[in-house]
Amino acid sequence: MYDIAVIGAGIVGLSTAWQLQKRYPQWNIVLIDKEQEVGTHQTGHNSGVIHAGVYYAPGSLKAKFCKQGAEATKTFCHKHHIDFDQCGKLLVATNELEKQRMDALYTRCLENDLEVIKLDEEQLKEREPNVKGIGALFVPSTGIVNYRHVCQKLAELFVKGGGDLRLGSEVVDLSESHEQVTITLDNDVVSASYLVSCSGLMADRLTKMLNIPTDFQIIPFRGEYYQLPSKFNNVVNHLIYPIPDPDLPFLGVHLTRMIDGSVTVGPNAVQGWKREGYGRINISPRDILDMVRFSGFWKLLFKHWRTGLVETKNSWYKPGYLAQVRKYCEQIKLEDLQYYPAGIRAQAVMKDGSLVHDFLFSQSTRTLHVCNAPSPAATSAFPIGAYIVDTLDRQITSL
Repeated sequence: MYDIAVIGAGIVGLSTAWQLQKRYPQWNIVLIDKEQEVGTHQTGHNSGVIHAGVYYAPGSLKAKFCKQGAEATKTFCHKHHIDFDQCGKLLVATNELEKQRMDALYTRCLENDLEVIKLDEEQLKEREPNVKGIGALFVPSTGIVNYRHVCQKLAELFVKGGGDLRLGSEVVDLSESHEQVTITLDNDVVSASYLVSCSGLMADRLTKMLNIPTDFQIIPFRGEYYQLPSKFNNVVNHLIYPIPDPDLPFLGVHLTRMIDGSVTVGPNAVQGWKREGYGRINISPRDILDMVRFSGFWKLLFKHWRTGLVETKNSWYKPGYLAQVRKYCEQIKLEDLQYYPAGIRAQAVMKDGSLVHDFLFSQSTRTLHVCNAPSPAATSAFPIGAYIVDTLDRQITSL
């Protein structure tokens, strides 16, 4: 019998388990994941950016968590000797419409109390000789890290503090009584007084196991990346981002310096047909059936069908993808786009077809579920964990 069980050993689950352990050092805590390693899914398939919080509505949890999380992540890396690089980010405008959107983003940066510098075309060229644009915003606090290394350190600290880390254990059923939560695994049955679910791509399936009423479903979006040859390792000095369309939740294809010195381009955002479809085969009959039975999926598809067609075309037609990259960096050619593993974004979609842009939580008497942890969840993992611990503390106190 455990005091607390946490499901999901991505960076949010690990941060939560570690902070629960610090809050309740006398309690017996278990962290469960079906994979053999930590940080296997969304955490291990992102671009490794420590985001500053440029895009998010002032006062939202995303804006608050991102700014706090960026500093907490850098502090944690400093303390535990994890390599990171505060290289800064440039948001580049390539036409007048993007320039107008850039000005709105500049205002948002100021509202979110972020350091930001507006650059004209000549100043942009001075900073990035290989990038073209008519203006840019420079956000110096943005950085890069390998989030799997952060996860590995958190797991080490959790186990060292007496936590039980159960990898290779898949949750197949959950039940809740007045006294406890019973977690049926594919290799064991365990129970806990309280349960926290940080299960990402499977978040909706765990709430359904407990019959918790919800109006959302996880819809996977596949982000496809390419890696550039090593000759391009110094092609940019900063992270190069487009000016995003404010009507879409995705940031668009960008050039990212990785912590290992390489450069990737991407991701796009295409409809995923498999929740864990990182390889070239991206089909799961169960996941497809879940989607087509959900009315919100069809409403979302109808609302964004034009964007979906463009993204799908560029996924299958490599020159279309290349055109998005060459908006900023004309030196890159088709043969320079080398294979790199895709990422899957667990996007919560409501029954009315609307995308959930902020964090979404649901709960029962003895359980708390992180239903939507959108980008920048990796950056924000430490304040998200603290928020979960505080929420659970209130929940426990109220019993």
